[in-house]
Amino acid sequence: MVLTGLPNPDQLAVAWARAVARTSHTSMSRRALRAHLLVLAGTLLDAVAAEKFDPTGPAGVGAALVAAHFTEVAALQRTVTALGQQLGNCPGAGGGRLMDVVGALAAGFAQALRDRTLAEQERISASAFAARIAAEQARWNSEARFEAVFADSVIGIGVGDIDGTILEVNRALCEMLGFTAEEFRAHPIWEFIHPDDTPGVWEQVKSLLSGAIDNVRFDKAYYRKDGAEIWTHLVLSLVRDQQGRPRFVVAMVENITERHHLQTQLTHQAMHDPLTGLPNRTLFFDRLDAALDAGSDAVGVCYLDLDDFKAVNDTLGHDTGDALLRAVAQRLSAELGRDGHLVARMGGDEFVVLVEHSTGVEHLERVAQTALDTVRRPVVIDGHPIVVSASVGIVQHHDAGSASSAALMQAADTTMYWAKADGRDRYAVFDAERHRSDVSRFALSARMPDALARGEFVVQYQPLVRLTDQQTTGVEALVRWQLPNGEQLPPSRFIPLAEDTGLIVPLGRAVLADACRQGAHWLAADPTMRLLMSVNLAARQVRERGLVADVVQILADTGWPAELLQLELTESEFMGTTEDSLAVLRDLSDIGVRIAIDDFGTGYSNLAYLRRLPVHTLKLAGPFITRGTTSDTDETDDVDLEIVATVVRLAHILGLSVTAESIETPAQLTRLRRLGCDTGQGWLFAPAVHPKAIPGLVHAPPWSMDPSPPH
Repeated sequence: MVLTGLPNPDQLAVAWARAVARTSHTSMSRRALRAHLLVLAGTLLDAVAAEKFDPTGPAGVGAALVAAHFTEVAALQRTVTALGQQLGNCPGAGGGRLMDVVGALAAGFAQALRDRTLAEQERISASAFAARIAAEQARWNSEARFEAVFADSVIGIGVGDIDGTILEVNRALCEMLGFTAEEFRAHPIWEFIHPDDTPGVWEQVKSLLSGAIDNVRFDKAYYRKDGAEIWTHLVLSLVRDQQGRPRFVVAMVENITERHHLQTQLTHQAMHDPLTGLPNRTLFFDRLDAALDAGSDAVGVCYLDLDDFKAVNDTLGHDTGDALLRAVAQRLSAELGRDGHLVARMGGDEFVVLVEHSTGVEHLERVAQTALDTVRRPVVIDGHPIVVSASVGIVQHHDAGSASSAALMQAADTTMYWAKADGRDRYAVFDAERHRSDVSRFALSARMPDALARGEFVVQYQPLVRLTDQQTTGVEALVRWQLPNGEQLPPSRFIPLAEDTGLIVPLGRAVLADACRQGAHWLAADPTMRLLMSVNLAARQVRERGLVADVVQILADTGWPAELLQLELTESEFMGTTEDSLAVLRDLSDIGVRIAIDDFGTGYSNLAYLRRLPVHTLKLAGPFITRGTTSDTDETDDVDLEIVATVVRLAHILGLSVTAESIETPAQLTRLRRLGCDTGQGWLFAPAVHPKAIPGLVHAPPWSMDPSPPH
């Protein structure tokens, strides 16, 4: 039987898709859904039109709906409704055929849904079972691995509870400390405290046991059962229960005894002098900083330097010098260390004593005197006694005026050099005012090179007056330092610094060139001003190579005649010259330059020795002049007058002229003329003045005195 009036499959599929859309969770698009239902619609229409009903087709349609994830009841319900609407009014679809089709579809839907549910349950059960098996296997594997690690590890492992009871230990820990597992379990962890443990170690352990922290690590010493000490690196880790409460503690213990001993040895080497074994400057400053940080004003230091130690090395050899340093170091440490003082070697032949609990300067002086006495005792090396001395600088912390250890040691170093300057083999006590003066000198010394480059050094000129007629016959060039702030420093403030630093060489060269240039300027402006230009010369300049060449070059550059140039060298410097230096002075004399001995009478010159020297003039030291006659009473010192008379007479016999310095009164001028002194200079005539003032002092001198003629 063939039914007519049935809708075509496409029409049924469209209506069906509209009915079941969004009734279940499916990923099909509308187009894909219509295509899928078009096939199923054809199956249902074939089942309705067939002469003999076969439920297989509709049942398969129901299963196909489930397979397409239309598993909700609403999908089945709307499918049935849509089929009823599309097929219920078709001729021939009655007679129960439509109901058979719908029933078979519903049955197929239900069966497929049941099968799907059972399959899902089976998969879930299988997955759960597999997960359980995997978890059991993982736990077994974990326990097996822990047991293997615990038993066979070369690192000691112990497990305890939060009460400090030891529960398990491995073989490595037993061998490390020499106890059996039973002996470990019989003692809580607190019985393994080492006397050297710091309080901080066990405070950390208590924090771990309380649950405040989860792990700690530190280096710690233990005593073995046999009493031997070992050092370990200990790591403690907290194990919590499921509620997060502390339950167990796992200890990992590594034996680092050899590494600790090596580190201790390296630390000792880093903190101690390899030659003497004394603490070195690093350890000394650590102790000094700690003492200062404690806020105590009772800290003092004695800074010690051996006198002329270089001579020991140069004459006896460095091996002997090293042996001497070791002997001195041992003696100082033995004498002063027993009183709790730290004796350290700062380097070279310098030592320092740290007195952390000084009762005052007198206490430090006693320490310094002990050090001096200790160093002074002869040291026998290779059968030969060697005697050395030392200079010590003493500084009390609160006297240094600074909380800095560096500033304190700087003050001590400076004070030690005071002791050397005062004669050596003695101590000097820090003086704040003297220190400030030294600091000022050092600051000036540091500024001098730039000052010379900027032209801050100026030359002034003091007249040299012929005493017979009081005419200006020459000038002495005197350098001054003109600071940018207008202050003018006298030579006494900076010449010693220039000599110490070597700047005296370029400074002296600059002064000489400026003086010759100025003399040439005067002479060019007035041919009658043929003045003797006297310029001071330092011993270091004489020792400098090329001095003669420099003088020749300056004379050539300025046009100043060599016979009008006089170079002054002090008596002490002159008598300390070497043969090489004397040769330099002779070369200068040979080219026509005059040589003068300045400050004559302050040293120990042998007048007969002067015959062998290239000297033209003696300049009498000022004290002979000022003591010879006072300016107030015109009284004389017969001894000084006789000395001056003798020097003038012998100088003239040797063919030397004599210049008197520091003439301040007419009475002094009168007596010097009577004694036959040739020239003079001093405030009676004029101080050092600007070069522009010199022509006036030559042609119209203001000192119109008429002293008695000599007799």
